[in-house]
Amino acid sequence: MKRNGSAWAVIARRELAAYFASPVAYIVMVCFVAFSGFLFFSTFFLANRAELRGFFTLLPVLFAFFIPAITMRLFAEETRSGSIETLMTLPVTAFDAVLGKYLAAFAFSASMLLPTLCYAVTIAVLGDPDSGPVVGGYLGSLFLAGGFSAVGVFASAVTKNQIVAFFIAFAISVLLALVDAFLILLPAPVVGVLQSVSAGYHFQSIARGIVDTRDVLYFLSLSALFVSLTVKAVSARGGAR
Repeated sequence: MKRNGSAWAVIARRELAAYFASPVAYIVMVCFVAFSGFLFFSTFFLANRAELRGFFTLLPVLFAFFIPAITMRLFAEETRSGSIETLMTLPVTAFDAVLGKYLAAFAFSASMLLPTLCYAVTIAVLGDPDSGPVVGGYLGSLFLAGGFSAVGVFASAVTKNQIVAFFIAFAISVLLALVDAFLILLPAPVVGVLQSVSAGYHFQSIARGIVDTRDVLYFLSLSALFVSLTVKAVSARGGAR
């Protein structure tokens, strides 16, 4: 592998190809679509409203479970097998390795959203939904997938056990997804601080169809933070540059 700016792209393509060659990845995708479809259509017919609000309300929790299942093997399996040391002896930096794996995880996570576009088609056929929340919801979903993918890659880099990596990523992601649900129980001075770190709060803000730069910066910062932490963890473990 040549040591240049495209090293991360080579790794990303390799990892993404590995995802689509793995039956486990397809099982995760099918389960995600099945769960999200059940939750969407059950609330859709009960509420009798042509909107995706119910789906987007539940999406952070679904992502908090399914994205860690996608990312848990990325570094943990290589660390367990010892191949991480081989990777780090190649002319590739820790940043290249982390960015490539992160982008592959993000791309696969984003691809899980493609089948859910049928929900948008359904409400468009059966009603006259406001396009703003629909577009905003899917845009927010991509930001959310990016943030949780970064969390998952970090969790996979700090342990050689895939199951442990899953639970670390799940714990962090579900905390970020649900912390805003408990704000009503907390004193006012704490609410503002916790809102600012809540992925669920920022996601729902975008899902309303209002794209605020503060929400965008939050997700970009979340992704950058955990990618940076992963680079440090991989460098420390593998002795990479």
